[in-house]
Amino acid sequence: MDGFIQQVINGFLQMSWQEATGVIFGIVSVFCSRANSVWVYPTGLVSTGFFTYLFAKPGVGLYAEAGLNAYYFIMSVYGWYNWTRQKDGHNAVGISWMSRRDWQIALGIVVVGWVFIWWVLRTFTDSTVPILDALVSAAAWSGMWLLAKRKIENWVMLNVSNFIAVPLLLYKGLAPTAVLTVILFIVAVNGYFHWRRIYREQLNEQV
Repeated sequence: MDGFIQQVINGFLQMSWQEATGVIFGIVSVFCSRANSVWVYPTGLVSTGFFTYLFAKPGVGLYAEAGLNAYYFIMSVYGWYNWTRQKDGHNAVGISWMSRRDWQIALGIVVVGWVFIWWVLRTFTDSTVPILDALVSAAAWSGMWLLAKRKIENWVMLNVSNFIAVPLLLYKGLAPTAVLTVILFIVAVNGYFHWRRIYREQLNEQV
């Protein structure tokens, strides 16, 4: 435990301004997501832009994580558009539970994404952790798609990714980002129950 704490402290002391910026905006973005605020996307764009650069740097080599953040960037643009669309003076996309088709698509993204990303990492990169790196990214791909659709289960899928990512980030010496991921995990648990409450309030307003 002492070793972990020292690793975190050393990581913060040695943290680059790019990682610090990504961490700060990442935390802000997740709290905006929990609050069901569209600001999740502009703040997320800043965070993912910096993390795409950080993970792809020589010596880090988390290429799937870099690709994941590039995907986050693209999905943030889509999600921003989707969340702000209006229909009859109201948001066109409200919080909802996943349908059977949503589950099929979400799980399909995980399975196909995992195999594809693993193959890319094994074939074209020097990644030392292709299986776990690919799984983290595939689960997060699915979670971000669900977030853009405002599906409550996005929190579950994103936390599968967060849970696996923490030891992976510590192994790569990115302790501050690992701490951020732990914070994201905790906020995601809270966000799941918060979105359920918002969903019930939406139903009451429609009665």
